[in-house]
Amino acid sequence: MNRMRPIRETISLEAARELIDGAIRPIERTERVRIDAASGRVVARPVEARADVPPFARAAMDGYAVRAADTVGASTHDPRVLAWVETVFTGQVPTRAVGPQQCTEIATGAPVPDGSDAVVMVEETEKESDDAVRVFSPVYPGQNVTKQGADIRVGQPVLHPGDVLNPSRVGAVAALGVLDVEVYAQPRVAILSTGNEVVDPGQPLKPGQIYDINKFTLSTVLRGHGACPVPYPTAPDNVPDLERALEACLSEDVVLFSGGSSVGERDLILDVVDRMGDVLFHGIAVKPGKPTLFGTISGKPVFGMPGYPTSCLSNAYMLLIGPLRKLARLPEWTPRIARLPLGQRVVSTTGRHQFYTVRIVDGQAMPAFKASGDITSMSQADGYIEIPAQVDVVEKGEPVDVKLF
Repeated sequence: MNRMRPIRETISLEAARELIDGAIRPIERTERVRIDAASGRVVARPVEARADVPPFARAAMDGYAVRAADTVGASTHDPRVLAWVETVFTGQVPTRAVGPQQCTEIATGAPVPDGSDAVVMVEETEKESDDAVRVFSPVYPGQNVTKQGADIRVGQPVLHPGDVLNPSRVGAVAALGVLDVEVYAQPRVAILSTGNEVVDPGQPLKPGQIYDINKFTLSTVLRGHGACPVPYPTAPDNVPDLERALEACLSEDVVLFSGGSSVGERDLILDVVDRMGDVLFHGIAVKPGKPTLFGTISGKPVFGMPGYPTSCLSNAYMLLIGPLRKLARLPEWTPRIARLPLGQRVVSTTGRHQFYTVRIVDGQAMPAFKASGDITSMSQADGYIEIPAQVDVVEKGEPVDVKLF
């Protein structure tokens, strides 16, 4: 017969984070992905330019390509008259060089013809006839011309290992004509819900059953922080099924389960993890989320989140995001913070670091927390505040840092 096993000892949030950090190693696997699907991915291999960008000198303005020397002294009252040679639109190539006292009509982005060294803006010109143009303003050599390689020179590094691909970096790769890049693989995280009472949404509920929430909230957190969630079938509360489920989950980089790590007599997964690997801690001095487990099996991190939805999700914010981003080689996460006065007095539990959800109402942080089992504690909140373990009361009107969801 199983017996009740209350969590008699807990460790601090800081100690838990240190133990987790010591077990996390950045991922080494790489893969090639198309640049149109590469946003947010981390570069694994440097990318160097194989050609100049732009690959030719081009007009930076609509106007006329000229020899700058031919425009010296030009003004409204004393224009320079140049002979029109041809017109070159974007995507075309000049067929004739520009000689002395000549010009080529040119569109922005078109290659400048040989012999020319500047472009006069069209606003500073007037066509005198079909083959003559008056220029009213002088230009200096290089004016309104983008040189070949002005943006990127051949051989120049464009991306470095560790760069996170954003729209501008993807654009730089596209400018080189490159269609794919080598990036670090996204960590695959097995998500396992446990419990006889848990049913996937879409299925009919039997008496005593509830729909699975954690599988979906955790998957959303994972996708937002560089990981690939891999949902596994819910495991019932018996040792053989739990062992088989965990063994299957070890195909992934990380195992993340919810439920089965509290104090009830049917909570067996602690023993299963202990038998299959090493339990580094079970129980953290936080609220909500005290019954949290972390260990390793075959060298792979195993996170055991509480079954209650709010406890599970709050611990994902406090404990899971940082290690996931380290594993994925992403920069540390910096949440957006709003500093606001607390709209209502909050009493905390001394000795436990509290994650407390709030709504922003009329410029104040109003408590939104209900209970660990109520997902609306999170869904109706705008963010959360953290109350240190040594603080038992936060008074109304005291400024607090709201970490926004």
